[in-house]
Amino acid sequence: MKRRAAILISGRGSNMESLLRAARHPDYPVEIVLVLSNRPEAAGLATAAAAGIPALAIDHRPFKGDRGAHEATINAALTTARVEFVCLAGYMRLLTPVLVEAWAGRMLNIHPSLLPAFPGLHTHERALAAGVKIHGCTVHLVTQGMDEGPIVAQAAVPVLPGDTAESLGARVLVREHAIYPAALAALALGVVALSPGAEAALLNPLPLPATLP
Repeated sequence: MKRRAAILISGRGSNMESLLRAARHPDYPVEIVLVLSNRPEAAGLATAAAAGIPALAIDHRPFKGDRGAHEATINAALTTARVEFVCLAGYMRLLTPVLVEAWAGRMLNIHPSLLPAFPGLHTHERALAAGVKIHGCTVHLVTQGMDEGPIVAQAAVPVLPGDTAESLGARVLVREHAIYPAALAALALGVVALSPGAEAALLNPLPLPATLP
């Protein structure tokens, strides 16, 4: 039986699209049962709906800065949809313990750098400014520290002479679209997990499943 996952987005959701493509494969161990955004105008909601996936907006603005209340409403929607795993795909909100603790060990995020290098925003610009020769992306489990959770998967790309943030980011995005579905499959299959009471420990660090088309 396939495991049930939701995707949280704030915009177009290109990584959401890669997860939806993978989930259409009959051998993929996860089905996407909900796409949820904090912005009703997020383009990814229409993409999800066109793919036959329930798409829901829970606008953060009416909550007037009460992040906990907003996240409690999101959590109720996830529970109603019988979600087992949550994937952040361009979800541009810092999470509070309401969601982080409810989904500890079951929430993934993808970040456009080789963590722990360049957490936060503007990663490609910062990588170029630092003069690194290798850049990439990371899928990690979500903990309360921003971009600090245990690493599930990483993929590297070379930094080429003459690279701009746009050209470098485009190569990184190709790798993001490959490793995110693989990392979610690994989590769903029990290949990786948080050990009880030890946020930084990974269990069973086996190779990730091959990326599915």
